[in-house]
Amino acid sequence: MKEAPFLSTKSADSSTERRQFLRRGGLFASGAVLGAAELLPQVANAAGNLPPETPVWTKTQGTGFLNPPYGLPSPFEKNVVRKLPATAAAFPTGSRTPLQNLHGTITPNGLFFERHHAGVPGIDPEAHRLMIHGLVARPLMLTMSDLMRYPSVSRTHFIECSGNGSAEWNKHTGKTAQDIHGLLSCAEWTGVPLSFILDEVGVQAKGKWLLAEGADAAALTRSIPLEKAMEDALLVYAQNGEMLRPEQGYPLRLLLPGFEGNMNIKWLRRLKVGAEPFQTREETSKYTDLMPDGSARQFTFLMEAKSVITSPSGGQKLNQFGFHEISGLAWTGSGLIRRVDVSVDGGKNWREAVLQEPVQKCALTRFRLPWRWRGEAAVLQSRATDETGFVQPTRTQLIDARGKNSNYHYNAIQSWRVGTSGEISNVHV
Repeated sequence: MKEAPFLSTKSADSSTERRQFLRRGGLFASGAVLGAAELLPQVANAAGNLPPETPVWTKTQGTGFLNPPYGLPSPFEKNVVRKLPATAAAFPTGSRTPLQNLHGTITPNGLFFERHHAGVPGIDPEAHRLMIHGLVARPLMLTMSDLMRYPSVSRTHFIECSGNGSAEWNKHTGKTAQDIHGLLSCAEWTGVPLSFILDEVGVQAKGKWLLAEGADAAALTRSIPLEKAMEDALLVYAQNGEMLRPEQGYPLRLLLPGFEGNMNIKWLRRLKVGAEPFQTREETSKYTDLMPDGSARQFTFLMEAKSVITSPSGGQKLNQFGFHEISGLAWTGSGLIRRVDVSVDGGKNWREAVLQEPVQKCALTRFRLPWRWRGEAAVLQSRATDETGFVQPTRTQLIDARGKNSNYHYNAIQSWRVGTSGEISNVHV
């Protein structure tokens, strides 16, 4: 007979079991409240707030809805923040999303990862312009007001830095999902399909590539295939229902679903149509994949299928035996995630996880699997398969194909070791 995933074989009405449950709940609640007592001094006596007592927050008037005017998270969530890498320089260029603390698939704007090459410019949208020129019949200079008059669309897509997880090529270094995979986030983006604008300027027959340039101090530029620009590229001005944040490209960025993050040019100011790639710094000396024989792969735009278990995951601890839900995220630049398999024994055996709907093109997909932990050592892994049939590789398979010289496009299966104490750590198996 198959064991139920989490139901107890004892009666839930047993007075003994009920008392044990309440005691466990009391301990948990006490820990949660005391952990944030420094932020809310009125909750000093946690035990006095547990049922059947009336908690202190029920006895006093709450704060007004206009305080503050822009909503903020609960002070009990003060540790759910973006994080700089441990090796950040004096002028850090990126921060990571706390994937292990998030739910669903949408990343809040305040937690969306950052990556920039020369700081975040403070751009006045009234003075910002988008210039479209080159091999076109009718060059255009558009204000933000001009752009926002075009028909808009809203789509959900992930953005991932091509260097996400790169430190894992040679040895396991990060401790948490945020440390290793945090250069990844997903949002609903609103903007104008780039194809609308390109149709209006009239791309000449010789035009096959675009040069996209940002207005930051780095003037970051990348070559974009015209085919991709016409297929699904967006000129984005809003994210999760509000205007872009400055660190996400305010007032305008390019969005290329499924392509590596650096190509989604922020603070977009110029698009030039050309016959060939423009061979910019960011696609010659940077963002190329060094192979074992010393050659370099260029224009590896696509982010291939990848996944990570976010709960339970590195830095966390299982405090109780019994049912736990294994949950995580899967994504692919090749369209849709079709399947995620989960292993609790380091890849010896696999079970298919449930994919949370909706499963969307080039967006994060949440997967879930029930698991009963009895205190044994375990190694948790997830393996994504996308609609093209591509299967996320093991670390050994990836290194056999690509060597250890690359800094980009690391998409090997992530392993989390669960110790008998319940402590969870990053391992390579």
